[in-house]
Amino acid sequence: MNFNTNRRPIRVIQFGGGVFLRGFFNWMMQKSIEKRAFDGNAVIVRSRTRGIDPLETIGYCYTHIARDGAHEDVTPINCISGSISAAEDYRAFLKLAENAETDIIVSNTTEAGIVYEACPMPTEVCPESYPAKLTALLYHRYRTVGNGMLILPCELIENNGAVLREYVWHHASDWGLEKGFFDWLEKDCSFRNTLVDRIVSGTSTEDETINCSEYFHLFVIEGEEDPRLPFRDAGLNVKWVPSVVPYRTIKVRILNGAHTSMIPYALLCGAETVHDCLQDPRIRAHLSQCLDEIVDSLSVPREAAEAYAKDVLERFANPHIRHLCASVSLNSVSKFRVRVLPSILEYREKFGVYPRQLLFSFGKLIDFYQNGTPKDASEVIEWMRSSSVAEILTDQTVWGTDLSDLCKEVEADANPSVR
Repeated sequence: MNFNTNRRPIRVIQFGGGVFLRGFFNWMMQKSIEKRAFDGNAVIVRSRTRGIDPLETIGYCYTHIARDGAHEDVTPINCISGSISAAEDYRAFLKLAENAETDIIVSNTTEAGIVYEACPMPTEVCPESYPAKLTALLYHRYRTVGNGMLILPCELIENNGAVLREYVWHHASDWGLEKGFFDWLEKDCSFRNTLVDRIVSGTSTEDETINCSEYFHLFVIEGEEDPRLPFRDAGLNVKWVPSVVPYRTIKVRILNGAHTSMIPYALLCGAETVHDCLQDPRIRAHLSQCLDEIVDSLSVPREAAEAYAKDVLERFANPHIRHLCASVSLNSVSKFRVRVLPSILEYREKFGVYPRQLLFSFGKLIDFYQNGTPKDASEVIEWMRSSSVAEILTDQTVWGTDLSDLCKEVEADANPSVR
């Protein structure tokens, strides 16, 4: 692992080095450093397990540009000390836990990242899943310096902190770890439910020195404020709240649900960016109808939901960020289950019929995986391509329920001729 020349202490272990965390959490770190509210750097544990980290070639320094029609913020980022592949150097990965000054763990491994996959206790070989990696790292922390950690998952699953904690406990139980470790997890480690909100587009080129986003940002963290993360002191939009549920419901179902219900159809129509989608009458009409059905499905104050949906359309149309549809399409199956399917099911429960446009988006999801260029795990793509619509909809391991009663309408919309 090569480090940049900055000598701030390493305070953060960061699982995932993609454009989102670079334009959200690392940007917040840098702003807090500038305001003298925070002193520390991050080390990235790479999701791409093999090969050279593109950030290494630029010394882990880049410029983040946040813009909308009224604001522009240009921030040089130099708060990343380096990166490591746990798969290539498991011992060095564990050694990250031995730094007593490191007290925060943050992650963004997508909705597909926080999963429980049983595995033997690792000795020389790093486990595959993020929760298993985290369990091994925390156990090494417990056996060495012993300081507790603040753990902030940014994945958009419900109760992300509680679920991640449950999976860590499950692995620790599988591995027969001692009671003292469980006591330490309970008393010294704080797993927080969170909600993140910012559209980060990365860059329109292969230039890793530039990262772009919208100007808006929001970080909601459940529970009492923790002094290890003083981002509010830097004037950032960070909220420590009793429950993230109302924030999460509106954001995930409307903004993320809009993305996921729109993108497969948009890619089949030939759109390149989210901004392009808003300029295409077919895609914009589809998106508007999906948003109407999503808002109708929600059991939250309608005025707040409608206002947020209106803001989403404006944020998607921001001409200053080039948000590639292909990037948004990553892991669309798992995203659809979390972001869109609840709106479909709750609409049915509320009105006695299924939402027509969201069913169309379901059909286009299948069409995209079978006839387009999906970006997902190879086994997911192969399953989608080799299965009938009926087989896809009845797989409860994927959707959490039997969706066979959707088959007739979804099958019609999965036909490539339906555009």
